[in-house]
Amino acid sequence: MVVNKEILALLHLIDDPDTEVYDSVADRLLHYGPEIIPTLEKFWETTEDEAVQNRIENLIHRALFTELQDELMGWAKEGYTGLLKGAIIIAKFRYPELDAEALLKQFDQIKRNVWLELNNYLTPLEQVNVINGILYNYYKLHGKEITERDTNLFFVNLTLESKQGNAYSIGVIYLSLCELLDIPIFAIDLPRQFVLAYFDSLHPFQSPDADPVQTLQFYIDPVNGMVYTQNDVDVYLKKINVAHETRFFEPMDNKEIIIRMLDELALSYEYTQEQDKAAEIQQLIGLLQAA
Repeated sequence: MVVNKEILALLHLIDDPDTEVYDSVADRLLHYGPEIIPTLEKFWETTEDEAVQNRIENLIHRALFTELQDELMGWAKEGYTGLLKGAIIIAKFRYPELDAEALLKQFDQIKRNVWLELNNYLTPLEQVNVINGILYNYYKLHGKEITERDTNLFFVNLTLESKQGNAYSIGVIYLSLCELLDIPIFAIDLPRQFVLAYFDSLHPFQSPDADPVQTLQFYIDPVNGMVYTQNDVDVYLKKINVAHETRFFEPMDNKEIIIRMLDELALSYEYTQEQDKAAEIQQLIGLLQAA
């Protein structure tokens, strides 16, 4: 962007010791939006004052966070279409310069590899075995438990790069593949776990015009692709002393998935004592809940 006289004057007031003056300067600079970031970065390089550099870094972060919120609200206005898109926006919280186009190309190659192995004659379990074979054997994705509280494991770009993730990052990749390949696998709201489930649509024989009924066939752990039965889940609920609720066995939508992912990410930042980041993640949750 063109650095006009106002911007130059504002830049030279960044070091003002009066906090009210600085706050006014900061608000005015941020009014220019993310386009001000390259100018701030150049100004950072020309100053040796550490206090000024810290203020500039804070301004850059605030500009990026505002841009992130705008992207998230744009996704909400689109009806939360594309789970992977929502996860990419969240990844920009940690990696603001993330190359979304390159990531989507990488994902498209994974999708193609799965598609080549699928056919119309595979049973639901055989379809899952195909996906598992590509993700966990061919691409070597390795899942770690949420309890490890490693914040890096939540970001899909790093998961595809490092081959390590948790139930959320790998789950998003798994669900996004199914979304594009028209495989009826969805996330369900099981307590203390992020689990996927295969739903089969049954058409009532006596009422052919009625809407098909979705029935849950089996469960999938996105950490490692392991398949569980209804009995396994019943035993789990009994173990944690939680009564069955209908919502535990109904598909979650993309908005619900991203909110739950963010909630766990905030908890992980709190665990690592990064309270500022936890607070910002809570802001993103609030935006989605209000949308």
